[in-house]
Amino acid sequence: MATVHSKIGIIGGGISGIAAAKQLAKYEPIVFEATDCIGGVWKHCSYRSTKLQTPRCDYEFSDFPWTQRDNTTFPTYQEILDYLYSYAQHFDVLKFVKFNSKVVEIKFVGDREMNIFGEYGSLLTGNPVWEVALRTNESETLQWYAFDFLVMCTGKYGDIPNIPNFPQKKGPEVFKGQVLHTLDYSKLDQEACTRLVKGKKVAVVGYKKSAIDLAVECAEANQGPEGQPCTMVVRTLHWTVPHYSIWGLPFYLFYSTRSSQFLHQRPNQGLLRSLLCHMLSPLRRASSKLIESYLEWKLPLEKYGLKPEHPFEEDYASCQMAILPENFFTEADKGKILFKRTSKWWFWEGGVEFEDNTKLEADVVILATGFDGKKKLKAILPDPFRSLVEFPSGMIPLYRGTIHPLIPNMAFVGYLESVSNLHSSEIRCIWLSRLVDDLFKLPSVEKMLEQITQEMEIMKRTTRFYKRNCISTFSINHSDEICEEMGWQFWRKTNWLAEAFSPYNSQDYADAK
Repeated sequence: MATVHSKIGIIGGGISGIAAAKQLAKYEPIVFEATDCIGGVWKHCSYRSTKLQTPRCDYEFSDFPWTQRDNTTFPTYQEILDYLYSYAQHFDVLKFVKFNSKVVEIKFVGDREMNIFGEYGSLLTGNPVWEVALRTNESETLQWYAFDFLVMCTGKYGDIPNIPNFPQKKGPEVFKGQVLHTLDYSKLDQEACTRLVKGKKVAVVGYKKSAIDLAVECAEANQGPEGQPCTMVVRTLHWTVPHYSIWGLPFYLFYSTRSSQFLHQRPNQGLLRSLLCHMLSPLRRASSKLIESYLEWKLPLEKYGLKPEHPFEEDYASCQMAILPENFFTEADKGKILFKRTSKWWFWEGGVEFEDNTKLEADVVILATGFDGKKKLKAILPDPFRSLVEFPSGMIPLYRGTIHPLIPNMAFVGYLESVSNLHSSEIRCIWLSRLVDDLFKLPSVEKMLEQITQEMEIMKRTTRFYKRNCISTFSINHSDEICEEMGWQFWRKTNWLAEAFSPYNSQDYADAK
């Protein structure tokens, strides 16, 4: 087949891919989606109890508000999928999507002469830079496409599970029960999920959001005297939050306003502000302690040995904070959810064994151990670019969370995290569309690398869990810099009081000002 040439290609039809397609619509991009529907992890890695971690008004596109945006309940994954489909249909984005189209290879066919410390050139040169090999469900024959510019929206989650390494002869192969990852569990219907865990001794490995939700589902399926408890195998504790209110105060006051983020370090802050930030550090610690005191009072963390030793701020700064299901500790009080703290564990034929030589009998072990997003990227990126998405810190080095300075004519959307990943993706897609339009120029490669290094250093100093691209403690400043680069006014509120003490969300960026 002849190679099809187009200006822009987008890989992935999740939140980020659809946002990118909408913002780049005038170039008629081609969106490659490996499955038969849009939605990404919300479609393929969710189970029946999965809900959004933030209020819906904090998770919406700037030009497409929720119909019930003042509803304080957290939307279910199905509500989010419905919202995304409505957005895609409203802006006629689905016409760009090629479903059941899996990208299996990418080739670089551009100019290999790149001045590392020079200027980053135009993104649409009229000449192909990347070739993409596509396999569809209908044919094993590869179809090749050529693009001036490629946007990677494959995401950090889904597709490739992160499986722990085990000592020899102590892996899943010795276990006589059933082992699966949450990715496998999410593909089951409700009846199959219930059948899998009902009346079974289930061990859930992990203590983040997916593990917590899964433990509740297991507990609910095992009500009554014949029901078996679910045991959570916990290696690293993280702070969990029951709702977005702390001692009667809205949670956003602590981290999501200009005044609260003023207490935290940010890139390009200068010597004076660094000194001021150091002087204000007691206020920052006091804010974290206030939240910790509330959580210790509200939740039975000491009772179950679930109180983390690190400050709450470190979980927030690394985007690790999870919202608890309402009945999580209710089920624990009934004995339906048990906890086992451990640093190391492995399999034996009857279940799971721990470093203290104790054993846990299990019929089913479910690994809520996350996903390997970089492996997914590296599987399709060609050399020498494959090695460039892996820094020693574990983070992908991206300028504005979007452009890798050493990978030409390619953008990455959806790999940076904040309080609202939808907002983070959308504003970067807006920025990207203006960059493609040549409305502003990128700084030199050297300057971009300096900016990336600064952000990574701040994340590293703020939290021990810094191996994630998380900007939650300086997200407003991050958006300010993006607005300034686009030529927008970056103070978006109507008055100084709102500017200082009200939270920022997508609606603040609905119009260029």
